[in-house]
Amino acid sequence: MMHDSGGVQMARVLKHATLCLMLLPRFLVAAVMLWLLDFLCIRKKVLLKMGAKQDSPDDPPVCVSDSNRMFTLESLRAVWYGQKLDFLKSAHLGRAAPNTEVLMVQERRQVRILDCMKGKRPLILNFGSCS
Repeated sequence: MMHDSGGVQMARVLKHATLCLMLLPRFLVAAVMLWLLDFLCIRKKVLLKMGAKQDSPDDPPVCVSDSNRMFTLESLRAVWYGQKLDFLKSAHLGRAAPNTEVLMVQERRQVRILDCMKGKRPLILNFGSCS
């Protein structure tokens, strides 16, 4: 019994390690982009202090401060979480649609989405109200 739970734990660890290795390049690219955005903001701040600013009525005012930095621990956590959600989603472009359960409101019963298809006709789902 202990051997089985150890095997399950090992499989779980390997799954998480594989996921991390697959997500790491995407995450690093996003982190570098956030760092570059901060660098550009710092650069604008230095240029403004040097007096190299050219006023144009179409340009919005440059707002750069330490409170609106992009490369923070919170933003990196959000990027990692978003990358993980995107990778693990069940619907992917060009693949078969997920066949999840839905509630038929009028009949008050649960069915699978693809059970509602009729022949080759497209299935249209309305997630809003018509009021």
